[in-house]
Amino acid sequence: MSRKAPALTDFRRIVVKVGSSLLVDMAAGKLRNAWLAALAEDIARLHKDRRDILVVSSGAIALGRSVLKLPLGALKLEDSQAAAAVGQIALARIWAETLGRHGIAAGQILLTLGDTEERRRYLNARSTIDKLLEWKSVPVINENDTVATNEIRYGDNDRLAARVATMMSADCLVLLSDVDGLYDKPPGAGREAKFIALVERVTPEIEAMAGASGSELSRGGMLTKIEAGKIATSAGTHMVIASGRGEHPLKAIIEGAPCTWFLTPANPVTARKKWIAGSLEPKGTLFIDGGAVAALKRGKSLLPAGVKRVDGEFERGDAVVIRDLDGVEVGRGLVAYDVKDAAKIIGKSSGDILNILGFGGRAEMVHRDDLVMGGA
Repeated sequence: MSRKAPALTDFRRIVVKVGSSLLVDMAAGKLRNAWLAALAEDIARLHKDRRDILVVSSGAIALGRSVLKLPLGALKLEDSQAAAAVGQIALARIWAETLGRHGIAAGQILLTLGDTEERRRYLNARSTIDKLLEWKSVPVINENDTVATNEIRYGDNDRLAARVATMMSADCLVLLSDVDGLYDKPPGAGREAKFIALVERVTPEIEAMAGASGSELSRGGMLTKIEAGKIATSAGTHMVIASGRGEHPLKAIIEGAPCTWFLTPANPVTARKKWIAGSLEPKGTLFIDGGAVAALKRGKSLLPAGVKRVDGEFERGDAVVIRDLDGVEVGRGLVAYDVKDAAKIIGKSSGDILNILGFGGRAEMVHRDDLVMGGA
């Protein structure tokens, strides 16, 4: 039985990706202020309904080119990095001012490929963004083009947005584009192309529908959007490709404008926990007392006070097995401390961590979001 497309208002944590060609009118050499103001109204409306909104915004290089009056055309890597250095300042100011008119604080996050792929940096980035969301801010995320080389970059914000969505357990990713969705063949040039409104699974046939990028300013084409769809849906995040050409693009999605939904068979929590349970090799073991076992079964996090012994050689973010004092596996999770620091705080109150370690780490040894109960 065919599934139905969801509604944008069904979701509680939404990542919105904005492309350069939507944000900047390079022919005129300036920002599309009216369009951005309308998008900010859409974001504010969703934010007011207590949804977490994250923005992945392209545009730093395009804005830097405009400020520096650089000619159109391909830039050398060092020229792109220098243009981004100028443009990132402008981009952050623009988002802060635009969202600030709605009483929303914006926080700038600059990421490279390693920040979403390497364990420690991944955890640090996630913790920072989590705190911004807790404070009801809107994180505005971009690839750190000033330092990212060709070897360590995403090169497009579609895939970066997908990794951010999976990292933050978002349940929806919105890719605003200069097209309204996926067609079975690139539209135009006299070809009749069929619009695809719903993709239940990314198959080789779906991948074959991707065309090349049609915008000089955008580094992502339909191919990168489909790749983003694979990343997002495999981690439990629905994704939608929609046109951002008109004003109020999020409102348009809500009101039924044409768009392409990529559906996921799971949700972010179950997908993440399946990954923890079956895809990661445990690096150590935490032995916990009966009180901690009971707390975990009630859905609580594992605190240092309940841990009685640690074995193995693990670092922060590694997978560990959690066992009771009889050696029976209780669950698996991602540990918040290196083994040396974990050994110092076992059996202690979370309030003592600062005095023991000299820094204020997480209150939990394993957070419930990073924990899977039952033997794997």
